[in-house]
Amino acid sequence: MKRASPQNRNGLPDLLASNSDFLRAVFGGIADPLRPFVLGFAGTPTSQKSWAGTTWCADHPTAENDALNWYFTLAVFEPADGIYRRQERQCGMIFGVMLDDLGTKAAPLRRLGACPPTYVIETSAGNCQAGYLFDTPQTDLAAVAALNEALVQAGLCDPGAKSPATRWGRLPFASNGKHTPPFPCRLVTFEPQRRYTISQIMKGLELAPPEPKRHAAPRLTRAELTAEHTDGDVFTPAQLENPVLTALKSRGLYKGLLAVGKHDVTCPWVNLHTDQTDHGTAYFEPTDSYPVGGFKCQHGHCADKRVGALLEHLGLSFTAAKNRPEIRVIAGELHRIAETAERLLSETDRYFQRGGIIVSIATDPASQETTIRPLSLSALLGALSAAASWVRMDGRSKEWAVVDPPLRAAGVLFDAAAYHHLAPLEGLARQPFLRGDGTLCDLPGYDRASALFGTFDPSPFSIPATPTHETAQRALQELRGLLTEFEFAQPHDESAALAAMLTAAARPALSAAPMFHVKAAMYGSGKSYLTGMVSLFTSTERPGVLAYPQTDEECTKLLLARLMAAPAVLNFDNLKHDLHAHESLCSALTEPRLTGRILGVSKTTTVGTRTLFLSSGNNVEPLGDLTRRVLTITLQPCSENPAARKFDGDPQRNVRARRAHYVSAALTVIRAWIHAGPPRLATKPLGSFEQWSDWCREPLLWLGQEDPAAAMFTGMANDPDRQTLQRLLHAWHNALQDRPLGVKAICAHNDATLREAVEDIAQERGEVNRRRFGRWLARHQNRLVDGLTLMRAGSARGAELWRVAAAGGLSGKSGSLSASLAKVAQHPAEETRFEGEVL
Repeated sequence: MKRASPQNRNGLPDLLASNSDFLRAVFGGIADPLRPFVLGFAGTPTSQKSWAGTTWCADHPTAENDALNWYFTLAVFEPADGIYRRQERQCGMIFGVMLDDLGTKAAPLRRLGACPPTYVIETSAGNCQAGYLFDTPQTDLAAVAALNEALVQAGLCDPGAKSPATRWGRLPFASNGKHTPPFPCRLVTFEPQRRYTISQIMKGLELAPPEPKRHAAPRLTRAELTAEHTDGDVFTPAQLENPVLTALKSRGLYKGLLAVGKHDVTCPWVNLHTDQTDHGTAYFEPTDSYPVGGFKCQHGHCADKRVGALLEHLGLSFTAAKNRPEIRVIAGELHRIAETAERLLSETDRYFQRGGIIVSIATDPASQETTIRPLSLSALLGALSAAASWVRMDGRSKEWAVVDPPLRAAGVLFDAAAYHHLAPLEGLARQPFLRGDGTLCDLPGYDRASALFGTFDPSPFSIPATPTHETAQRALQELRGLLTEFEFAQPHDESAALAAMLTAAARPALSAAPMFHVKAAMYGSGKSYLTGMVSLFTSTERPGVLAYPQTDEECTKLLLARLMAAPAVLNFDNLKHDLHAHESLCSALTEPRLTGRILGVSKTTTVGTRTLFLSSGNNVEPLGDLTRRVLTITLQPCSENPAARKFDGDPQRNVRARRAHYVSAALTVIRAWIHAGPPRLATKPLGSFEQWSDWCREPLLWLGQEDPAAAMFTGMANDPDRQTLQRLLHAWHNALQDRPLGVKAICAHNDATLREAVEDIAQERGEVNRRRFGRWLARHQNRLVDGLTLMRAGSARGAELWRVAAAGGLSGKSGSLSASLAKVAQHPAEETRFEGEVL
């Protein structure tokens, strides 16, 4: 079926409107019985059971449904006994070779600049397949296989690409079912007249020449291999200096260092230049994109001289030029191989351990969001392949032969219970940050003192080394200027918004921090706008909005999956119900780490919680244990229709445009307080948030602001759960004093006030559920409210007894209780739990 092609708008041929058009252009006028294979199916490639495919011919074209995964072979086949099979023995000729995963996964497309491919197909966001068509279809399969192996060794093709004859490549008019939703493939470039010889591809891409076949030799026995060809050492390190540099220096051709990895040299063919003058020549050390290195002479005579010519002139092999460490795969040394591989990964400064899992730092090409990503087993194999050359003794040649990293060795490393070389990674810092001791880290990259990885450019940030009180006041006024058009209910709500900014700027270094909740009575009050502005203090990335989980199990799964990536912000926006105190969320707010099992990972992991938690909603409140973990900011617009208000400024736009300035102001406020002593003015301590209180609360009090935590103390006093317990304790004590009773007797008591309190807690279908009431009592035991506490009082006839004791009637381990009661007397808005006390 012919249809308009979106690719045509990219300047591609107007006649190219289908996969059949593409295949006709690739294969030209091939005649029967030679045919390529095609394969189409819906769903994910992993769910496809048969990869046999069918043949394609120009007279009866197929592969026209864009919604399917479509593949084709660059080889054509002839039938045997009238049957086509996608097998090398039936391959008639090969029209080209295909390179996979170019872009973010393997080598970048710019690596192919000196030898542009015939076609490029984008198969997923930022990743492509590229094809090189031959000027003449090849019948020498060995020559094509050697070219393919050279591409693999250069990192331009995945190691699994063993047979170029039978290999599948994607067609341009198709969908990639690996993604949800499926990714529509896109033909980026197609120049069917651009075709090459094998030697042109080898030269243009600077590939190592194919090695000649070795003659067969008698296979060695296991004993001979062990005794004669292994020395027990599984590791050979790379040379301290690249052999190419050593050879250039020994011949007097080396001049000096131009930049990291780039060297000024004298052209070896300078005597052949027209004026015999060196016009500028450079040697480039190997990189991920150019694993053999590079060579460039500016003189026109050497325009075709590449690194291969330089190596030939110096008498060096491509393997020597790569100068990679070598791991020998020796039977019985699996544990040492895995340990060596871990050490090499750690030396790359690209891989870390996080919660017992190997991770890397990756940036999404579409959103430019930088996150921490766990390595899959296949990704780990690729990382090990890039970190070293892997060799195994060949029994026939009696030489060490290059192999892929063994899956068993990668599995041992992947499933290891502990890692001894990979550095721990606590999280990411998107701006300069304070270490735990208050010192400033303003350098990007990995900081061993804090185990944080900085992903920022330090140049736009300006934080004084020794800020004063006056410096801090000016910085605070910069931050307050962003809040002038928000209508806060109380002065302490503005202070809480300022504390949110300080928290966002310093969050990577804080072991724990409260969640900030913005509430109002009406829509359009600016709740989401305020949380959006605060989130900009953590990162330039726009945080995704999350739905608040309904159950603790759902909350645990969400937090573990999200926190593994170390996001800057988790934002629960526009909530419709109160914030229930899920156990996992409470832990994530007060503990530096959260432990659990992540979906798709075979072992329990521990993730860091250094993420800013935000939420917002109309008349939505934190409940239960969240009241002491959530700082509420209340907006109260003086308007019947706040959504229709007009603002003079745009603080979100201002922060986005001058983010470094405002983040520097926030960090300056904290640093000034630290350098001032630091002075502590808060009268009510905040358990679990001591460091946060020091850095984000005390500096504001020091600068004359209201206590930003005032709403938290009010929330604890007004917690509905606390009020329910308060009513029960008073009714119980008035009716029974401290007499112990069982659950059944309490539920049957005739005191009207006590019975009403019990019914509020456990009434179901007009009756009190005693089991539910018993569980509620157990959950609230030892909690002190208004000088009263609920306590276990032994058992009678198999039933557990309970009593309510007043402050003066507590007995047992009373020393710590007396201190706690004294604390409550000073701060009646607070409450204390006595976990584990025998009362």
